[in-house]
Amino acid sequence: MSPKIVWLNWKKKTNHNNNIKIHLMKRYATANWKGSGKDGKGTNSTQSGILKDAQYSYKSRFEEGIGTNPEELVAAAHAGCFTMKLSFVLGAAGFTPDNIDTKCTITLDNGAITESKLEVKATVPGIDAAKFAECAADAKANCPISKLLNTKIEMEASLA
Repeated sequence: MSPKIVWLNWKKKTNHNNNIKIHLMKRYATANWKGSGKDGKGTNSTQSGILKDAQYSYKSRFEEGIGTNPEELVAAAHAGCFTMKLSFVLGAAGFTPDNIDTKCTITLDNGAITESKLEVKATVPGIDAAKFAECAADAKANCPISKLLNTKIEMEASLA
């Protein structure tokens, strides 16, 4: 992405400690659906182009069909957002992670997302389990996708 396009998508402000604070950012994705709910099919695309006409359908959502589904995309968003936030929280606490792996499982029950479960394992030199748990809890509570989700968020966090 060119710097001009990046500037149109977000505005940044640097505070006295040279920490970048993002005040406004807008991203978009599109969906197209053709046909009935059960027999139709659709595509998803993202602004970045990472997803371009990614297929989804009743079978990919509720059975084992080929393609993605909204819950999988929410899980990817939550895992990615939480993991990046944890890296920032650890950095602010004086730790640089060597590696953070996060799995997010979204539960859909009776037509509602009822839970997002984060399972995180990290390698963070010099940190103890209590401090890591504190940083992970902060990231869980404060990542933007956690704030967006109106559901129970469970987490299991451990050091590798």
